[in-house]
Amino acid sequence: MTHDTCNTHRETEIESLESLNSDMGNAQSPATDQRFLAASRAFSKEELEDLRSLFVSLSAQSQSDGKFISQSVFQVYYGIQGALAARLFQLVSRGRKDGMLTFEDLIISKVTYERGTRDEVEEFIFKLSDVNGDGALGRDDLESVLKSIEQTIFTEEEAKGSNSDTQNQRMDVFLNSATFSNSKESMSQKDLNTWCSLVPSVRKFLGSLLMPPDPGRPGFQVPKLDYPPDVDSHVLILKEEFAWHIGGALTQQEAENWKLLYNSSIHGLSFNTFLGRISTGEGPTILLIRDKEGYIYGGYASQPWERHSDFYGDMKSFLFQLFPQASIYRPTGANTSVQWCGVGFSSDSIPNGVGFGGKPHHFGLYLSANFDGGHTFSCTTFNSPSLSKSNYIIPDVIECWGIELETGARNEDNRPGATKGTVLERFKEDRNMLKLVGLANSSD
Repeated sequence: MTHDTCNTHRETEIESLESLNSDMGNAQSPATDQRFLAASRAFSKEELEDLRSLFVSLSAQSQSDGKFISQSVFQVYYGIQGALAARLFQLVSRGRKDGMLTFEDLIISKVTYERGTRDEVEEFIFKLSDVNGDGALGRDDLESVLKSIEQTIFTEEEAKGSNSDTQNQRMDVFLNSATFSNSKESMSQKDLNTWCSLVPSVRKFLGSLLMPPDPGRPGFQVPKLDYPPDVDSHVLILKEEFAWHIGGALTQQEAENWKLLYNSSIHGLSFNTFLGRISTGEGPTILLIRDKEGYIYGGYASQPWERHSDFYGDMKSFLFQLFPQASIYRPTGANTSVQWCGVGFSSDSIPNGVGFGGKPHHFGLYLSANFDGGHTFSCTTFNSPSLSKSNYIIPDVIECWGIELETGARNEDNRPGATKGTVLERFKEDRNMLKLVGLANSSD
């Protein structure tokens, strides 16, 4: 197809759009028409037809003779609850006082919100988060955002299982990670960007509100937690909102199904039991700790827990906090000290236990092989602070979940020649082999 033919084809599409808008009774000012026509060029013919069909359907439900979408129909279709729904409608309809969302409004807003430059998208999300619409993004605005997220995403069953105080406070952990550096306790654009990097689930949610309400919609996905029916959910560290938070740093497939592998309250506080049970899984794992101070934190291990005398792993692993604040700390690339698993070493320079980041005896997070203590220090591996109230921790409950991946997505233990068996079994095999050649002691 020649360049002239492409231009002619595109001009025909635009003319059809102009005709459609005229038929809908959506005549706009010349400035609005220009913005609309420029925005329409960002979509393919098929995408525009789909959006047109959506508008026709929603405007029919709004009983507007095909002229506009009402706020109530808009909110039901996109499935957003609370004050955030009203704020989004206000922005997409570009502040109309008549409560009408036209086809032009929808196209212009979707281009800015979903296909704009990074600065344009960030500015839109800042305005969206300013639920009060007063130009200052304060704590009350974030409370409204988080309340809308809670009402939109989390199940009624989960809410019924919590007392009223817990239910009211469940989203406070996300608020506690926010910084308000401007005067009058408000956020700058930089503050909001930083907060969104610490709570990626919030950023995904705020960035996908105009996407079709499909199951894979970013920010709306809560992992399904699989544990035995005789286990009381109140015994578990991992709650629905915590899983949503951690899942925000993972792919859609990794955030679908998680299986309980170990909980010290159920299986006993034992390093050997822990290693034995987590080795039954074939995918990544999520390690959680609630310490005696009541702080909750942990790490996502993208690689299996295998005996190593040095750090291993990849840049998919990360550390996180869950209580009293919720934050994700991803690898910075400053070093490759990602994952640690020491089993059966007698050298002081190779501590036995599991950990993430930092260096031996000064980890970002570490649990000793006795499972009776550990530590957490700030580290450049993840640019993370100490995850608890103090550097040295005493675990109250230790828990581990396995990420259940579809066959073919597992890249460990399915490869040709992969070593089978638990960490302890492999360690014993290694020891026996070393004894045969007289190197067992020297190797430690």
